[in-house]
Amino acid sequence: MIVVATIGLLCAMAIPAFLKSRSRSQATVCINMLRLLDSGKEQCAMDMRWSNGTPVVTGDSNVNMYIKVLRNTTNSPLCPAGGTYYYNKVGDDPTCSAEGHVFGGI
Repeated sequence: MIVVATIGLLCAMAIPAFLKSRSRSQATVCINMLRLLDSGKEQCAMDMRWSNGTPVVTGDSNVNMYIKVLRNTTNSPLCPAGGTYYYNKVGDDPTCSAEGHVFGGI
C-alpha cells in the first residue's frame, strides 16, 4: 500500500512539471519562429522597397521566400501551441495569438 501511495505522489509531482516544461518549450519555439518571420519580412521589405507601415498579408509567398523554414512551401507557419501567426505591417513585430507568445524585437 505504501508503494502505491509513493508512486501516486511521484506522479502528482511529475505531471505538472512535465506540462510546464512542454508549455515553455512551445513558447520558445514560437518566439524563435516570430524572430524568423520578422527577419524575413524586413528582408523582403528592403528588396521590394516597401516603406514602413506597408501591410503584409500573413502567409505572403514573397515574404516566405526569405524564411528558410518556409522557402519551399506555400503554407503559413504553424505555432506549436495552436496559435496563429500574423505578419503585421512593415516595421511592426509579428505576433502570435497564443497566450504568452510575445516577440519583443531585436
